[in-house]
Amino acid sequence: MTKALHSNICDKILFSNLYEKYAPGLNDILYFKYGTNLNPGDKVQEAFIKMWENCSNITLQTAKSYLYTVANNMMLNEIRHQKVVLNYKKVKANDYDNESPEFLMRKEQFMERYERVLASLKPEQREAFLLNQVEGKTHQEIADAIGVTRKVVGHRIYAAFDILKEHLEEFKLK
Repeated sequence: MTKALHSNICDKILFSNLYEKYAPGLNDILYFKYGTNLNPGDKVQEAFIKMWENCSNITLQTAKSYLYTVANNMMLNEIRHQKVVLNYKKVKANDYDNESPEFLMRKEQFMERYERVLASLKPEQREAFLLNQVEGKTHQEIADAIGVTRKVVGHRIYAAFDILKEHLEEFKLK
């Protein structure tokens, strides 16, 4: 039974030899697997740093698998981090606006008045108006859905528009 010369890789010369032996191949594998956007060279360096920090626990036989596992996990962590960054950017983009508090208050007041006027419409006018303006249905589609003629639907929608214009001075047609 042969005794291993080194029980761990804490020897500087041995570690340097491991770096020269495994760094180029590890860099190539990470580059081909993940591309350049995630900086595979940096992950190789970080894997070797981590291996040096834990050198007393790593034997020469397990050094290669340790390096490849650590570097691959670092790349996967970076991918997860990039996903979080992208999701955060999406949320932050919608999180703020350049509207003044006065504008926001006027907008809120308008919406309250708009909802009150909508509630005051006859049910058939409100139904036709909302189907047309909110759901984007054509006059014919609405007519088929509620069982009246297209002309009746048009009349209900335009009557609703007239009432809205009368009660809301800011109300404009699209």
